[in-house]
Amino acid sequence: MSSPVTEPSARAQAATALLITCGADTTEHPGGTLLAHLHRVQTLLATWGARPTLQLAGLCHAFYGTDGFPAALLDLSERPRLTEAIGQEAEELVYFYASCDRTATYPTLTATHAHAHAHFHDRFTGKKFTPPLPQLRDFAELTAANELDLAHANPDFRAKHGPDLLTLLTRFRPLLSENAWQQTRTTLTH
Repeated sequence: MSSPVTEPSARAQAATALLITCGADTTEHPGGTLLAHLHRVQTLLATWGARPTLQLAGLCHAFYGTDGFPAALLDLSERPRLTEAIGQEAEELVYFYASCDRTATYPTLTATHAHAHAHFHDRFTGKKFTPPLPQLRDFAELTAANELDLAHANPDFRAKHGPDLLTLLTRFRPLLSENAWQQTRTTLTH
């Protein structure tokens, strides 16, 4: 008798099937294919102890494209397809990550002084808002996993962007898990 498949594993399998259907396995990406990168991001998040929902978001974070990788696998009108595969909470994290206008958001994301708010700019809607702290932590963790995978998998990427990434992730430090921060230091300072 086989053991039952856990919910996260079934969702990860459904997500991987959808990624392949949408061409992630043939989409070029720094360090290999997009699918290989997405699996490495999911694995990195798991290594850091991220909850299964965040791991699923890591696996799927590029479905709608990102500010740094505009090739979308699904149109925003197809969000229900991804929701069916990975669940509503994980899909909402994918949307949140993909929607980030990095130029407008990064400078305020870790505002910590009195009367300051982290302003998040949604590049799809143009809206600006202050996300709750748990959502900011998820965003920072996913950002770290994504960027650190690229830096690890592609030495040219690390040479070109490593110092800026270290600056960014150092600013994100209050939002990152200890494991993500240690990986940041290991990857970007050695």
